[in-house]
Amino acid sequence: MKNTQINVLKDITLDNPIFIEALPGIGHVGKLAADHMIDELGATKFAELYSPFFPPQVFVDEEGIIENMINEFYYLKSQGKNKRDFVILVGNAQGLSPEGQYEICEAILDFIKDYGVEEIYTLGGLAIGHPVGESRVFGAATNLELIEVLKEAEVEIRSADGGIVGASGLILGLGKLKNLDGVCLMGETPGYFIDAEAAESLLKKLAILLNIEINTDKLDERAEETRKMISKAHQMEQEILNRNMGSGEDDLRYIG
Repeated sequence: MKNTQINVLKDITLDNPIFIEALPGIGHVGKLAADHMIDELGATKFAELYSPFFPPQVFVDEEGIIENMINEFYYLKSQGKNKRDFVILVGNAQGLSPEGQYEICEAILDFIKDYGVEEIYTLGGLAIGHPVGESRVFGAATNLELIEVLKEAEVEIRSADGGIVGASGLILGLGKLKNLDGVCLMGETPGYFIDAEAAESLLKKLAILLNIEINTDKLDERAEETRKMISKAHQMEQEILNRNMGSGEDDLRYIG
């Protein structure tokens, strides 16, 4: 495989869908929230993205079955009071390099535009490095009109306080160049463990903004599944680093 490729598993037609991105990142807040949303609302997978810019590894599950590094597209039809369609992107990896991030995000945006997407929500975590009482949700957007929408939902605006690293930021930045409006929601988290409480806070704000209902009762179960996945990933990454140190090769760093 020389380039990022997207395999369509099911031909679908969507009506002005909203796109939601939630790939692995800080505290896995966004990924945890989107995985729960997919399960709770019964979303259907319709496409898969593979890339040579993903980490050079595979997962092995509890039964010994190999799982590829992958991003997956799901869809939902006619959800909430506004009867909107959605495309949700989740996965177990982001690109390893800046070049990889740009190629993958460009491929994602070109793909979703073909389905009529004009509105984007990216989900992630905002690490503060210490324990959190009640997790707040911060937001940023591509225009002032959306900033006002966030304020109405009592999302705290993140201003002049660093960037948004990885796909959650880059998809919005590149999307803006393609005339796509978007919002990033970030759940406040210590940043050093899988944070189900931050994911719940984020989901509640997302539900308000999208005018849908999402039950969060099973988020703790989803968090435990994610912890197992991350533990395996960290173990494999450490093995790769150890081998590279022994061979003198450049080490591999994950961009979260």
